Amino acid sequence: MGAPLRVAVVARAVMPLHGVGGLERSVHDLVVYLAKRGVQVTLITPPAWSAAQASPFDPARVTLRPVSYVTFPLANRRGTTILDRSTAYPLFGWRAGRAAAELAARGAVDIVHGFGASVLGYASARSRVGVPLVVNPQGLEEFGATGAQPALKRAAYWPLRRAVRATTRAADAIIATDRALVPALTRHLEPRPDQVRVIPNGIDVPVIDALASAADVERLRARHGLAPNEIVLLSVGRLEANKGFDDLAAALGRSAAGSRPLGRSTWRWVLVGSGPFAADIERAVDAQGLADRVLFAGRASDADLHAWYEAATLFVHPTRYEGSSLVTLEAMAHRRAVVATRAGGLPDKVRPGTNGWLVEPGDVAALAAAIDEALANPAALSAMGEAGRAIVEREFAWSVLVDAQLALYDELRLRRA
Repeated sequence: MGAPLRVAVVARAVMPLHGVGGLERSVHDLVVYLAKRGVQVTLITPPAWSAAQASPFDPARVTLRPVSYVTFPLANRRGTTILDRSTAYPLFGWRAGRAAAELAARGAVDIVHGFGASVLGYASARSRVGVPLVVNPQGLEEFGATGAQPALKRAAYWPLRRAVRATTRAADAIIATDRALVPALTRHLEPRPDQVRVIPNGIDVPVIDALASAADVERLRARHGLAPNEIVLLSVGRLEANKGFDDLAAALGRSAAGSRPLGRSTWRWVLVGSGPFAADIERAVDAQGLADRVLFAGRASDADLHAWYEAATLFVHPTRYEGSSLVTLEAMAHRRAVVATRAGGLPDKVRPGTNGWLVEPGDVAALAAAIDEALANPAALSAMGEAGRAIVEREFAWSVLVDAQLALYDELRLRRA
C-alpha cells in the first residue's frame, strides 16, 4: 500500500469552530469525508472563536494549522460584512496561502485545496513549488454573479474580486459548485478551457437522517401549538433582504385570499433563522394581515431545524440570489417538495414537475401561483418528495461527491508527473 494522499485544505471558516453557514458546512464535510477515505488533511484556518471549542475532526487524519484572522475597525470576525471581506479576508488569504506554500515547498502536501481568496498567498508560489492548486470560489457574490449589485457595493468588493481572480488564475482546477453557475464563473473569472470542474456542494445524508425522530416532530408541533392537520410552509435562512422573505409574505397574502388552497386551510408559515432584516419581514407580514399565521422560530438547534423539515408540508425558498443553497438540499433529503426561485445553483436541484417548482426571483404572483398549485394536489407532494430524496442521494450526497474530489486530485497529480 502506498503512502496516503496529503491535502492542505485552506478556508477562512469551518463548522463548528467558526459558526454555521454554507461555507463552514462545506469545508467541514470535505475534511470529514477526505479523512474517512484515508487522506491526511492539514486544515489551515483561523483559530476557533471559543477556546472551549474542540476540534470535531479525527486527530489521526486531520491536523489543524491556525492562521490568525485580523479584523479591522467596524469589520467582524464572521467575514460577512463587505468591509471585512475586502480587507481582513484577502490579508488572511495571503498569510494562509503562504502557510500552504511552505508545506508544499518542503514536500509535506500533494494537493492544495482552497476556498475563495483563502489561498491568495499560494498564487505567486504555485509555479515555484509545483504542488497542484484546486480553488473553489463558492457563489461569487463579490462579482454580483448571484444577483444585481448597487454601484457602491460593487466598488467596495473590488479588492476581494482582485484577490479571487489572482487565486483562480494560478489554479490547476476551478470548482463550480453547480452547472447553473458555470456561465457566471466563466464570465467573471475567464478560466482556461481545461480548468473548470463541476463538483457540487453537498450534504452528509447519514448525519441528517439521524437528527430528527417522529417523537421530536410531535414535541415540536405541540410546543408551538400546531394542529395535527395544519399545513406547515417552511423557510430557512438568514433574515436578509436578498433572501426574499418579504416577497413570500406578499405571495402568501395572495394565496390566503378567497377560495385558493390556503384560504380553505389551516396553515402556518414557519421561518427559521435570524438576521438584520427581521423587522422588515415582520412589517411585510403585518401588511398582509398574516401575523397570526406566521411563526418566527429564530435560530434553531440542529435537532429542531431537522424536526421542522420533517414537520413541513412544503419547503419554500424565495431567495433573490443564491449560491448553492444547502437548506434546499436538506429539505429534499427530508423528502419535501420545494418551491424556489430560479437563482444561483437552485435549478440544478429543483426540477419542475419532478421534485418542485421554480419561479423567477422577485415574482410574487408566480410564487403565489406555485404555492397554490402545490397545495391543490397534496397527493403529488409525497411523490415529489421521494424524487427529491433520490436526487440528493444520486448527485449531492458527500459519500458520492468525495469520489469526484479524489478523482480530480488524482488527475492533477498524474498531470504533474
